[in-house]
Amino acid sequence: MSNRGGCDDKCSMNVLIWFKRDLRLFDHPALTRAAALGAVLPLYIVEPDLWAGADASARQWGMTAEALADLRDQLGQIGAPLVVRVGGAVEVLDRLCKRHAITRIISHQETGNGWSYARDRHVGAWARDAGIIWEELAQSGVQRGRPRAGQMGALSRAEFMRAPLLDVPQMTVIAGLEGGPIPSAKALRLADDPCPNRQIGGRRQALDLMDSFIQTRAFHYTRGLSSPLSGERACSRLSPHLALGAVSVREVVQKINRPAAFQARMAWRDHFIQKLERQPNIETHCLQASAEDLGRGTNGLDAWAKGETGLPFLDACMRYLNATGWLNFRMRAMVTSVASYHLWLDWRATGAVLARRFTDYEPGIHWPQIQMQSGTTGINRPRIYNPIKQGWDQDPKGIFTRRWLPELACVPDIYLQNPWKWDGAGRILGRIYPEPIVDVTTAAAQAKAKVWTMRAAPRAKAEAVEVIERHIGPKIARPKSSGAQLVMEF
Repeated sequence: MSNRGGCDDKCSMNVLIWFKRDLRLFDHPALTRAAALGAVLPLYIVEPDLWAGADASARQWGMTAEALADLRDQLGQIGAPLVVRVGGAVEVLDRLCKRHAITRIISHQETGNGWSYARDRHVGAWARDAGIIWEELAQSGVQRGRPRAGQMGALSRAEFMRAPLLDVPQMTVIAGLEGGPIPSAKALRLADDPCPNRQIGGRRQALDLMDSFIQTRAFHYTRGLSSPLSGERACSRLSPHLALGAVSVREVVQKINRPAAFQARMAWRDHFIQKLERQPNIETHCLQASAEDLGRGTNGLDAWAKGETGLPFLDACMRYLNATGWLNFRMRAMVTSVASYHLWLDWRATGAVLARRFTDYEPGIHWPQIQMQSGTTGINRPRIYNPIKQGWDQDPKGIFTRRWLPELACVPDIYLQNPWKWDGAGRILGRIYPEPIVDVTTAAAQAKAKVWTMRAAPRAKAEAVEVIERHIGPKIARPKSSGAQLVMEF
């Protein structure tokens, strides 16, 4: 039984549990460890510098704030507060540890972006100087700092995923804690970011989604995940909740054992996060160094980001993403491919836009996959998606395209994906809908030639061998669809 009034005779120390992207109580190894050590101070730090990053947005904070409110409710049910503080991690931790005689901090290893990794190193140095023990526990199959691929990675993940799920622990709480408010996006000075149809954060929402997926929606997963029309319901939609840790990866793996394609994607999730752990500069530098010489730029970035390129299906997907914070896997690959090849945009610029738009942004998945779709890895065959063909294939009746591009209401179905071929195009193009900013066929051919020329050079071939040695690990079950090679969600 928890005890908010203070520590009982069994407690040996005061322990701070630092919640990061693990906003739950169930199957929480760090919380279980902290509760076994002594009286607990549950803490979440809102770090303004993190939220000022190029990959952060108000829509992401909105989901985080909702997940924090839900976590506060969960803790309240066992008589514990969630202490929320705004500021730098070292300053907040130093102040609380001194005030409450904290001798040990417990948290999960955070597999986040470069900023969070630098922050953790700063916290580690402070803790050593302060004489405070900081334990970081794994919460998935990812191993921090593992230098190269190898069979042990797969074996360790399998062992971790088979381990029993951890119940919410009994907990004694340090007396005299003040919760503190959860700040608004405006208070964090985040740019206005309307996302009217985004998902709601919190464990309750995640469990509802998991239940409906298990009961009914999983049956349509493999058949329905490729199209934006069916993917919205066929996919589990758990990816933002996994990114925030409202549910654990292990919980999802154990509870959703079918379909096999879903389980394969869960394995690939850890696989790609491990890539970023193995080589953190994937976030900022081309995996294949020669790809830096391709000379991509940012001309056309704004039109692509707003869904105003004049390529209907591409624009519909970007507008849908802007309004919902989510996009199914094949369309993520398509919008990235068109940006990188047809529009010849730098992957760092487009990757940052997508990172801010995705409510399920997970750096370890996002940046390796963005590079994969941009032809900068040196080991993956360039996939140049034709947005016109994708429109016909994935939205044959034009339902999705027309929903998000009402300007094209009068365009006949046969011309919907290439309205410039319609003899009535002059009434629309350049007036209420833009002319295409690029010729798809010509741009694809030019991009393909540039990429393959670069990759044929001896230097590039040698770099590709190095990438293979560093990143090609154990065989992981691949989904039968080409989604294994695409920007993933679940």
